[in-house]
Amino acid sequence: MSTRAVHATHPMSTARPPVLPLGTGRRVLRATALAATLPYLTIKAAWLAGSRIGIPEGSVLLRAGTALTVGNAITLAMDACVILLVLVLTRPWGRRVPGWLLTLPVFTATGLLTPIVLGYPAQLVVKALGLGAGEAARAAREPFLDSWVFAVVYTGFIIQAIALAGLFVPYARERWGRRLQGALGPGLPSPTGVVAGAAALAGAVAGAVQLYWAFGGTAGLPAERAAAYSAETGVVSAAHAICAFAAVTGAVLLARGGAGRARWPLALTWIGSSAALAWGAWTLIAVLGVNLGEGEPSTTVFFLAYADQMITGLLAGAVLVRHLRSRAEG
Repeated sequence: MSTRAVHATHPMSTARPPVLPLGTGRRVLRATALAATLPYLTIKAAWLAGSRIGIPEGSVLLRAGTALTVGNAITLAMDACVILLVLVLTRPWGRRVPGWLLTLPVFTATGLLTPIVLGYPAQLVVKALGLGAGEAARAAREPFLDSWVFAVVYTGFIIQAIALAGLFVPYARERWGRRLQGALGPGLPSPTGVVAGAAALAGAVAGAVQLYWAFGGTAGLPAERAAAYSAETGVVSAAHAICAFAAVTGAVLLARGGAGRARWPLALTWIGSSAALAWGAWTLIAVLGVNLGEGEPSTTVFFLAYADQMITGLLAGAVLVRHLRSRAEG
């Protein structure tokens, strides 16, 4: 056997895996993901052009001024990045993109979309069961957007999430399969175990607080949020709690190691940590007023709860990165 052949098949080889033909299923997912970006991009472009479509009279958005324009431009660019991600995942040149440059936006997209995938369908079920917001809760809400905007945009986001997952999972398996498959193996050395323990503590607090709010607790909530509570808002808090618990469960399993399969702890940590980090950071930005100019009403407890959620995502994400690096080094 030639030396060249040995290097080509060695597990630590840096050679890129062969690009497999794109099957019909992935072609359909690609077209679906691209089409699903159109509703959000269209609405954001209309707002940037000066339209008030979907924005009711008295909405806080009408008072946001320049901050709203900047926020719309940023979020339009973020959704446009989905188009680029889809192309990277489905075109041969995508294999030349450095791994970190691909995984960072996919991680961010996972985090932003997961609570919507969990929460919005649950809200529809709650409404269908007649458990939606009552008159008092609806009256307490400050006008924001017409309901049809959420229906159109969130449906598009859910479709994007499903299509992106369907494209990224096989892509990751083909490109980094050795790191993602097999048993967990030996536990990660210190200080990773300490980081996982810190993530577990932070995540337990973050998840418990979100569950408390999900089931009607109001301590620590801004007055407007407390007055507007309903089962519809409760399921959103429940979705955040699920993500926090998923992050710490996966991180602890990765740090501990063992004979179990790696894919489920990896999935839990990836999804949970990305959601905790992304929505923790997004909420803090809104509280600080970067998005809406005035800032979202807040309390010290509310701010700290989402800061803790963001820290949970950071710590669990660090364990995930350490696990994947250990697989690459092994």
